[in-house]
Amino acid sequence: MTPPGTHPAVVEVVQLLVSPVHRYSGRPSQGPTADPEGGLVPRIEVRKLLGVVGDRYFAQPAHRDASVTVMAEEGLPVGIDPAVDLRQTRRNVLVRGIDIDSYIGWVVEFDSGDGPVVLAMNRAARPCAWMDAVVGPGAQRALRGRGGVRCTPLSDGVLRVGRAAFRVVEKLAGR
Repeated sequence: MTPPGTHPAVVEVVQLLVSPVHRYSGRPSQGPTADPEGGLVPRIEVRKLLGVVGDRYFAQPAHRDASVTVMAEEGLPVGIDPAVDLRQTRRNVLVRGIDIDSYIGWVVEFDSGDGPVVLAMNRAARPCAWMDAVVGPGAQRALRGRGGVRCTPLSDGVLRVGRAAFRVVEKLAGR
């Protein structure tokens, strides 16, 4: 089987988020908890099978197959709120120039200059009711099928904001 569509050799890493705390707990009507550090960073450290260093899902057994989440900027519901970014969606990596949701079931790599970060693209990151509360009414529906991909890191590495080489490595076993 061949990878979906054609993929560019270079993409842009637009934003990176490390979120040490859960902001969306309880009911959306109560509002999110404060994010003590704002979360957006110029680089993230990724550890094989563990996730993003400093993130709330790092080394959490229940999240091993979903410890890194990648989303395409083109999937953001900007018609609802043009200021939407990773702080609202709580994804770790925002990329531009590729339909990342179409790579579910593949192993891909991003290299922003420090060597490749290899990710198993496991499953869709489905938007929850919180999206309507923090982005705007209709955001949950607008993000369906475009909410990003939950991944397992298969290598240690660093991702930085800016240009990055993108490559499909292989089809995930059993898919």
